[in-house]
Amino acid sequence: MKRVFSILCAALLLAGCATTPAVFTDFDPGVNFGEYRTYRWAEKPEGFSPLQQQRMIAAVDAKLRERGWTQSTTPQVDLVGRIVTETRYRMDSYNYGPMWGGWGWGGCCWGSGWGAWGGYNSTTMRSYTYGTFVIDMFDAQTRRPLWRGIAMGTVPDSPIDQTTAMQAGIDRMFAQFPPVAIAQAP
Repeated sequence: MKRVFSILCAALLLAGCATTPAVFTDFDPGVNFGEYRTYRWAEKPEGFSPLQQQRMIAAVDAKLRERGWTQSTTPQVDLVGRIVTETRYRMDSYNYGPMWGGWGWGGCCWGSGWGAWGGYNSTTMRSYTYGTFVIDMFDAQTRRPLWRGIAMGTVPDSPIDQTTAMQAGIDRMFAQFPPVAIAQAP
C-alpha cells in the first residue's frame, strides 16, 4: 500500500511540473530601467480565452505596479503582448502482456536469437494545446526595444489550472524585473 501511495505521489508531482511554463527574458543591457515609470498596452494579447486575456493583463499590471510603474496615456514604455497556441500531438506506445521465448532454431521460435510469443502492443495518440505568451517593451518615443519576456508550455485543459500556470509564468517572467545592466568589458 505504501508503494502504491508513493508512486501516486510521484506521478502527481511530475504532472504538476509538466504544466509549469518555461520562461525566458531578454533585455537591452544599455538601458537604464530606472528612467522608466509609466506604460500603456499598445497591443493587448489576443488569441486565447477573453477571460484568460483579462487575467494575463491584470497579472502583468500587478507586477509592474509592484515595481512602481503606473499606466499612463502619455507613457514612457509601450507594451505589446502576443499569444500563440497550436495543437500538438503525442503518440505513446505500450507493450502489454507476457512475452515468452528464449533461444531456439530459426524464425521467431526456432533459430539463433531470441524468440517470443504472446503479448500485444497498444499505441495511443493524444492532442494537446501548446501555448506561447510574449510581452515586448518598447520605448514609447523612439520605439527602441527594451525588454522581452516569453512563457511557453502545455496549456492545461482546466481554466483554473490555466490561470495557475499563467500566473506562475508571469511571476517567473518578472522575478528579475527591472533588469540591472550588465557591465560589459571594453
